[in-house]
Amino acid sequence: MDITLDVEDYKLNIRSAAVIIHNNKLLVHKNINSDHYSLIGGRVEIGEDSEHTVKREIKEEIGKDVDITGYIATIENFFEMKGKKYHEILFIHKAEFNNDKDKLIQETLKNVEGKDYLRYEWLNLNNIQDYPLRPCEVKKVLEEKIFPVHKINKEIK
Repeated sequence: MDITLDVEDYKLNIRSAAVIIHNNKLLVHKNINSDHYSLIGGRVEIGEDSEHTVKREIKEEIGKDVDITGYIATIENFFEMKGKKYHEILFIHKAEFNNDKDKLIQETLKNVEGKDYLRYEWLNLNNIQDYPLRPCEVKKVLEEKIFPVHKINKEIK
């Protein structure tokens, strides 16, 4: 069961995501019905650590195995989506495909669970500021290259 709680007028999420970089490009996912990109990952399940979440989510979503190679950041993320306020704790890990053939992937990937509304794309890090990547603090973390770091992203007052 995912760690998601309704608390007063907020939804609390505990999420874990990966930074996978190949050829100076960052792997992200996008719901075709939304206007932004996010790091690949998902909600932490009860009793599960954030590293395992990253490995599980990537295997479930794109069918690839990854190794965790470092810790990048924790972001406390406050935002609104579809009229609902969110308080999200986001753990960001550095990861790498463990199959050498997968390390050569450059094309857009499809969701292997049949979720056709999700696609996995590579964003050029040289132009990272041009992309609507959420939370916005992720771009700062990637540009500053000081790891690990703790950031707070407040998009709501």
